[in-house]
Amino acid sequence: MKHLLLGIVMLTLSGCFGEEDRIYTVDELMADEVLLAKITSECRNNPGALRQTPNCQNAEAADWRVRLHLPRKSPGG
Repeated sequence: MKHLLLGIVMLTLSGCFGEEDRIYTVDELMADEVLLAKITSECRNNPGALRQTPNCQNAEAADWRVRLHLPRKSPGG
């Protein structure tokens, strides 16, 4: 019985931590326009709560780079 309850609790908690908790880099967001649009939209719809989150800051930077057509920074240079 203990193992069954422990298994149920673990499965329930594992659903709480998913792809939403992932922090995307500027380059990843620039490469995936659909993801960039999704995150940008969420951030603009709730700026008071989300403006300072890493994904919103990275999405804003990626959006500016895409709009200005700035090249990606190459590693080491």
